[in-house]
Amino acid sequence: MLTRRHWFAATVAAACLAAGTAGSHAADPNVLWRIVHERCVPHQAQFGVPLPCAAVDRAGGYALLKDIAGATQFLLIPTARVTGIEDPAILAPNAPNYWRAAWDATNLVRAAADRALPRQDLSLAINSIHGRSQNQLHIHIDCIRMDVRDALREHAAEIGDSWAPFPFPLAGHPYQAMRVETLDRPGAGPFQLLADRLPGARADMGDETLIAVGATFTDGEPGFYLLAGRADLATGNRGEAEELQDHSCALKPG
Repeated sequence: MLTRRHWFAATVAAACLAAGTAGSHAADPNVLWRIVHERCVPHQAQFGVPLPCAAVDRAGGYALLKDIAGATQFLLIPTARVTGIEDPAILAPNAPNYWRAAWDATNLVRAAADRALPRQDLSLAINSIHGRSQNQLHIHIDCIRMDVRDALREHAAEIGDSWAPFPFPLAGHPYQAMRVETLDRPGAGPFQLLADRLPGARADMGDETLIAVGATFTDGEPGFYLLAGRADLATGNRGEAEELQDHSCALKPG
C-alpha cells in the first residue's frame, strides 16, 4: 500500500527525473517506456519500491507515473511494449483493462489536489498517434475542464447508449459521445466500443482519440461518458482528447 509519505517521495522523484529528460521528450519518443521498463519495474522487483513511479502493478500490467505537466496529472503506462491507441494488443481478448486501473488511480489525483473531487470532475484520456509525443501507450489521468463537465451535464439527456455526435464542438473540435455504466464490461471496454461501434474507427485507430469522464446519471447511478474524436490534420485537429482535461485542476463546484 502506497502511503502518503511514499506517494510524495515518488512524486518528487518522478518530477526530478522527468525534468532531467524533459528536453529530450520531443527527440526521444521512448522516454516513458525507458522510465517504466528500466527504472520502475526493476526497482519494484528488487527493492519493493517502484520509484520514480507512484506504483507498479505487475499482475495488472501497468505502472503509474506523476506527469511533469500540472500538479495533479498522472499517467498509466503499460509494463509491456504497447505503442498506443493503434496497437492491436489493446483489442486482444486477454488485454489488461487499462481503463479500469486508470479510473482506480484517480485517487492519486484526489490526493494531489488535497481535496474531495466527485467523479464528474475526473477523466481519463488517450491521444491519437498525431497528438502524442511518446510511442508507449499512456492514459492521462486528471481533472476535466469545467466547461466540458458543465456541457456534459447540460446535455446528458442527449447522450445515449450508442455513439452519436455531441451537440456542439468541445475545445473547438467535434466529438462523438455515448454513456456507459462501467469501464470493465468484458469485450466492451472503451477501446472495444470505439473500434467495434464507431464506424470507421477500427480501420484507422491511430487517428482516434478517446476520453472517459465520470458521471452520475439522472437516476442517481454512477457511470461514464465516453467522448471520441478523430484527427483531421487538414483542419489542425491533431486528435488530442487531453485538450478536454484541466491540468491545473481549477474546478469549481458544479
